[in-house]
Amino acid sequence: MFNLLWFLFIFFLILNPWFRKISLQRARESAIRVIEERRKSRVITMIHRQEAMGFLGIPIFRFINIEDSERVLRAIRMTPPDMPIDFIIHTPGGLALAATQIANALAKHRAPVRVIVPHYAMSGGTLIALAADEIIMDENAVLGPVDPQIGQMPAASILKVLEQKDLKDIDDQTLILADVSKKAIEQMKSYIKNLLISKGMEEQKAMSIAQELAVGKFTHDYPLTVEYLKNLGLNIKTEVPQEVYSLMELYEQPMGTQPPSVQYIPVPYRQADQRKNSKV
Repeated sequence: MFNLLWFLFIFFLILNPWFRKISLQRARESAIRVIEERRKSRVITMIHRQEAMGFLGIPIFRFINIEDSERVLRAIRMTPPDMPIDFIIHTPGGLALAATQIANALAKHRAPVRVIVPHYAMSGGTLIALAADEIIMDENAVLGPVDPQIGQMPAASILKVLEQKDLKDIDDQTLILADVSKKAIEQMKSYIKNLLISKGMEEQKAMSIAQELAVGKFTHDYPLTVEYLKNLGLNIKTEVPQEVYSLMELYEQPMGTQPPSVQYIPVPYRQADQRKNSKV
């Protein structure tokens, strides 16, 4: 009897994470269907969280990669040309190749494309947002600069070396990196300009935005706010559907046995106060 109970305990311990994963996946799919039905659109999500993996709870960090672009392109191909797309994104960025593939596919879609940013979409995520007909952001959400990074170094900073040192004092490797950096910045500026023009923006305005975002004016993790982006001339709205926030709650991943670092009582106090005052 003891052996049977021990076996059942081990069996449950092994399969419980799998059952939880299946349940969570179904809940996410159900939430996506609700958004699609209400907005009459194809909903595609790309949400990168820090997640606990395996029984040791070792964290990994997720970024935009080729697998993401393959899946997004597949979803767009499965979407009728006359059906709008709502692309929900939450990402620190990632591989430029993958981000540009996704941006190209969204830009070519005939029906309206809306990129929804409930919290942040940095670097490659911003590049994807620029492909939208409309960017819908939370009032406190941010995008980020899209200046190229060569390895772990900003391309614009590598070029600064050429300005601050004599050529004879610069090693060959740095000269090569500077050459690559110059090409990368020019390529990104050209890509952003052409992407925005393809969405109907006038050339001078598109070039101004490309110059602002791609040349290293800011640090790569600098937050670009809704107000800044509106002043830049992008089509920004702040009416994020409540269903999107509900969907995002299904992506919160607790880290091992540690309690969450942020806690609160999930009660809409403002609404409760309003009801109380209305009875007085």
